Amino acid sequence: MINDPIAAGTRLADTLEVENAALAALDLPRAAGMLTDKQQAVAEFAAAQTMPAARDAAERMARRLQALAIENKRLLERAIAAQGRVINVIARAATSAPAGYGSARGHRPGAFALSAKA
Repeated sequence: MINDPIAAGTRLADTLEVENAALAALDLPRAAGMLTDKQQAVAEFAAAQTMPAARDAAERMARRLQALAIENKRLLERAIAAQGRVINVIARAATSAPAGYGSARGHRPGAFALSAKA
């Protein structure tokens, strides 16, 4: 556990930067795989808030974390929207049955015979 609020904030900021890079690349499995690291970094940062820190360093860290959190939120919303579009495309494709012989509607074309007599 990190007791220094600046070190804990730096770890959280670094974790957010890596996650943001994954989200920007729409590498959703990599971003989702960071959940445990992100939760640990948040817990360490919250626990370290009880420890004293230099005012200037704390203000710089707060600004950095705020900017990263805003970007993280924007990128998460973008990823969710992209996933929604993919799901909609798949759902539309699944509900539109191809027409033709043996179509999903249960209609069969009439039988026919072809004769090749010359």
